[in-house]
Amino acid sequence: MTAKPATTQASAPPELDVDVRPGAPPTVLVPPPGDAAAWARQHRDSLRAAVARHGSVLVRGLGLSEPAQVEAVFRAVGSELMTEREAFAARRSYAPGVYSSATWPPNQPMCMHHELSYTLHAPGLMLFACRTAPAAGGVTGVADSRAVLGALPADLVARFERDGWMLIRNYSDEIGASVADAFGTDDPAEVERYCTTNRIEFEWRPDGGLQTRQRRAAIVRHPVTGERCWFNQVAFLSEWTMEPEVREYLVDMYEEDGLPFRTAFGNGDPIDEDVVALLNEIYESHTLREPWRAGDLMLVDNVRTAHSREPYEGEREILVAMSDPVSLQDAAPKEESWR
Repeated sequence: MTAKPATTQASAPPELDVDVRPGAPPTVLVPPPGDAAAWARQHRDSLRAAVARHGSVLVRGLGLSEPAQVEAVFRAVGSELMTEREAFAARRSYAPGVYSSATWPPNQPMCMHHELSYTLHAPGLMLFACRTAPAAGGVTGVADSRAVLGALPADLVARFERDGWMLIRNYSDEIGASVADAFGTDDPAEVERYCTTNRIEFEWRPDGGLQTRQRRAAIVRHPVTGERCWFNQVAFLSEWTMEPEVREYLVDMYEEDGLPFRTAFGNGDPIDEDVVALLNEIYESHTLREPWRAGDLMLVDNVRTAHSREPYEGEREILVAMSDPVSLQDAAPKEESWR
């Protein structure tokens, strides 16, 4: 009797061992894999499941270094790398969909925010890779937006739920992002077409600059879980998050209406300094942080989890990609009246 050949089945990749510690982002330690992109492809489902479970995950041990290697890992994990539009600061492009972190003074913090939360199509997944860790500081902190929402005063939540929030921007070649940086073109007709399609009010100024206003939801439902999440850049893009001397200088130079960006309630009412201070205080109380090491990879659910960048010393090089685009028109609560 001839024995039947044994049937073989492809073995599923082992579950990742996620280390969850108080005050730090969930972390996966891996032995140097040799081929980081191959490791990322093999563990893609497990990595994405870890992000879905924890909101973010730091992967340490991949030894990421060269941009081409980082791009391959990003493409192995992400579903689709997005081309950034409406950038608030310039970035270097390493490859299609792979960027440097936003140009921002190293001594100034970038407080908690959700990337491109003022657009209609925001990334659902943020990918970060550290080529060069700073000598000090420079942490990319993360905070659970569901917990932040739960900690906000009920009357403030009701106000933002009713009115949403507004971003007012001024584009010029002198300060902040230029029209070409933000829209990928400086052709006025193309810029106007983009604004109209994306529900952005616009006004060309006599000096050739552009001012835009866009109303967005401040609270959205997660596209997968349906959970309510505090999702915006109300605090980060507020004039009150600037250092006082920086704000005073800019107001003296450009007047308040000419600031590169500021935020308001969705009906145009100003957001007071104490509201922004409260938001940043609550973000801080929910922040998880871990210093970067060269070669690290971090994945962040951009709807469920806000991220920040702390001041730093020395050289710091973080590569960034945005993936899994989310339509905020689909994610917004049905009861909203800000439309």
